[in-house]
Amino acid sequence: MGKASTAKLIKKGAEASLFLANWQGRKAVIKARLPKKHRPLSLDEQIRMYRTIHEPQLLHEAKSAGVPTPMVYLVDLDDASIIMEFVEGRQMKQLLGQVTEDIRKKLCRRIGQMIGKLHVRGIIHGDLTTSNMILSSKDTIFFVDFGLGERSEDVEERAVDLHLMKRALQSSHFRLAKECFDSVIDGYCSVIGRELTAEVLGKVNEIERRGRYVTERRSVD
Repeated sequence: MGKASTAKLIKKGAEASLFLANWQGRKAVIKARLPKKHRPLSLDEQIRMYRTIHEPQLLHEAKSAGVPTPMVYLVDLDDASIIMEFVEGRQMKQLLGQVTEDIRKKLCRRIGQMIGKLHVRGIIHGDLTTSNMILSSKDTIFFVDFGLGERSEDVEERAVDLHLMKRALQSSHFRLAKECFDSVIDGYCSVIGRELTAEVLGKVNEIERRGRYVTERRSVD
């Protein structure tokens, strides 16, 4: 299959590092899960192996559900790495504050629809932030980084996904957060229906209340 060349570090995360590389004449991303010295060796190998196998499966399942994801070129279990398509485009984190209100609402509604498609298929992204959504030059929104993803139809797991999305919007787009999240939920509801959306949002509110309670307790203690 061949090895990638001219790898350049573009992001160092807690879960993995990303390298920009050339793979058989294609611009590609290498996602490498490097050993973690703070974990016991056997546990570390098990976690890295599981996530290296699991992520490409979720990428494929998401694509089958109608959610664009990068194409996987190669999975290297020996190096606990994945070589995948480099998606040309702009992160939603960069974009949402630079477009008109009408375009922003439409983009967020599309994002909500894709989250809904994932959840209907029992896919939990695990790290729903505007940094992990890329608008390509062909006006396609790609979801990337399923490294913390899981399969689940549990309402609370879906709520955690949406709670992360809401927190990401509040963090990166504070003045636009409510407008954006409302549009996300509008799109989400159009896919999974009002009844289930209400149930998931109820859990989101519960998660937020638990977080506030913990914060308040810490301040008292």
